[in-house]
Amino acid sequence: MAEGEEAPPPPGSWIKDLADTLDEGGCDLETVRNIIQGRQLPADLRAKVWKIALNVVGKGDSLASWDGSLDLPEQSIIHKDCQELIDQLSVPGEEKSVLTLDIESVITFYCKSRNVKYSSCLGWIHLLKPLVHLHLPRSDLYNCFYAIMNKFIPRDCFMKGRPFHLFRLLLQYHEPELCSFLDTKKMTPDSYALNWLGSLFSYYCSAEVIQAIWDGYLQQADPFFIYFLMLIILVNAKDVILAQESDKEEMIKFLETSPANLDLEDIEDLFSLAQYYCSKTPASFRKDNQSLFGSSLLGLKDDDTDLSQALCLAVSVSEILQANQQQGEGVRFFVVDCRPAEQYNAGHLSTAFHLDSDLMLQNPSEFAQSVKSLLEAQKQSIESGSIAGGEHLCFMGSGREEEDMYMNMVLAHFLQKNKEYVSIAKGGFMALQQHLADINVEGPENGYGHWIASTSGSRNSISSVDGDTPNGSGDGKGVKSLVNKMTVALKTKSVNVKEKVISFIENTSTPVDRIPFNISWPDRASLERHVSSSDRVGKPYRGVKPVFSIGDEEEYDTDEIDSSSMSDDDRKEVVNIQTWINKPDVKYNFPCNEVKENGHMFPSHLLVTATHMYCLREIPSRKGLAYIQSRQALNSVVKITSKKKHPELITFKYGNSNTSGIEILAVERYLIPNAGDATKAIKQQIMKVLDALES
Repeated sequence: MAEGEEAPPPPGSWIKDLADTLDEGGCDLETVRNIIQGRQLPADLRAKVWKIALNVVGKGDSLASWDGSLDLPEQSIIHKDCQELIDQLSVPGEEKSVLTLDIESVITFYCKSRNVKYSSCLGWIHLLKPLVHLHLPRSDLYNCFYAIMNKFIPRDCFMKGRPFHLFRLLLQYHEPELCSFLDTKKMTPDSYALNWLGSLFSYYCSAEVIQAIWDGYLQQADPFFIYFLMLIILVNAKDVILAQESDKEEMIKFLETSPANLDLEDIEDLFSLAQYYCSKTPASFRKDNQSLFGSSLLGLKDDDTDLSQALCLAVSVSEILQANQQQGEGVRFFVVDCRPAEQYNAGHLSTAFHLDSDLMLQNPSEFAQSVKSLLEAQKQSIESGSIAGGEHLCFMGSGREEEDMYMNMVLAHFLQKNKEYVSIAKGGFMALQQHLADINVEGPENGYGHWIASTSGSRNSISSVDGDTPNGSGDGKGVKSLVNKMTVALKTKSVNVKEKVISFIENTSTPVDRIPFNISWPDRASLERHVSSSDRVGKPYRGVKPVFSIGDEEEYDTDEIDSSSMSDDDRKEVVNIQTWINKPDVKYNFPCNEVKENGHMFPSHLLVTATHMYCLREIPSRKGLAYIQSRQALNSVVKITSKKKHPELITFKYGNSNTSGIEILAVERYLIPNAGDATKAIKQQIMKVLDALES
């Protein structure tokens, strides 16, 4: 028997059971799925199973009332694409014209009924290819195509579209090293996966492979499952990708065409692995992005989450509470509370580990020790079976952006270490409190008291930590929280650090009005203003020449423009770091970390010449090389500031000065060891430049 062929089904086999069930009619997808159990469908039964999976059995002829006019402005493009599809298929000559008309009618009617414009790049032709193999009548062909478009093709499936930002977050969650590598190469998912998602892999795969993929995918009845199939394609190519030394375009081409390498025997493993990764993904990945699929009004409302600006995957507080109560396999979270000590002591999730994000800047060595203890506590809580245990790290802030900026820096630290399963609690502790109040309408004394613990001296709160709920019940395994004990031990380890933390909280607890940090930076270019008299800016240097000032900064200014919104061809240039440091015109070199507004930090070097300041951002995958991230003239520096509590975090502001004030054009932030020496040297060089300009 030839390889790949199956023996004829014996009487009583699952294929005969399936055929009999389909012939009887009226069966649902669950019934069909129970019979098939993931096995490959026989070709003669595929059409009936797909129609059940797409819920189009018994649907009428949507095209019956259409006059059949093929008169769209882009009709010639539609006809050409349909003709090319038919030419690719083994269609008898006498059937070609009929089938071409059917396909062209389906696309034309869909465009007219949905009021959309056709484009070849949409991939609709490739979506129709597997359906054409079923030899469906035109009415069923349209109904199946409509159902696939409606249920399985996400909204905004185009370059820089929301579905691809979501896929990047999924990739980062499971494969942070691979995600970081692709980010470094500026290879975004839409550059290689546009046709994966837009055609459900039919753009590249052979007919038999795509039929097998669709057999499984349509039976899943889960539109999000395509994301996990895409993820496995990347994971499978990970070693090759990381070892690639070819240029960006070649790598994109390699990735883009990688589904073409799938064979029929690969499909079972593909789905098994996808199921595994799916089981290791928070349910919020689906629940919070339901608006991507379907025709419900959910998809029509504005979504307030810009996934392109998300630091990592967000998890709802309701899922965090539910996940660790479940037994057996599944996603379980180790919650890391990153709020200041004072807020944590006042009340926190009883299973949360405390990691004061402020330590990252105030006391790096203490922060490193805290991280080490965190990972050890996570390991022990998993081994002991505690309800606090989980391999998935979920960071919780206050829910107020001005306070959570330092938590974002901690998050970025873990992501840069390629730590997998990193997420953030959506809405922070405020959302947790609100959720607990919403689900316990009778009040905390009757419902959620055991969820919130305190280490500030309240007897009831302390008993909650020890595991005694208000009604006297307890969890023998985990509510005596190992995590809380280790957290308390950490907090008492260094009195000096704690005093510094409390001092910082007291001095910065007052909220300030500001523009939210998740506003895209390029949009801020429209927020130009001149510095007011209340801003601490030095007097104009000799009239209206460019000026600068060095001062303390209690809070970040919010009417700023990040330098990343400015165009500079030099920024993309790759250079040898040591060669640049050794250049004769380079007067100073300050190793540092560039700090972005979302908390990401990038190892960099600030180089100062007689007239300019350069930021060289190290390329992790290419040791000794760096991008020229920015190039700023020293005479454009108008202000250098630092936070009183974090003197090593330096903000440089660039702009123009005139008689009416100072216009801020760009802002850069750096974490510089020995920042005092660095700013002093830069200040002296700026003075020399200004003196030279004046003379």
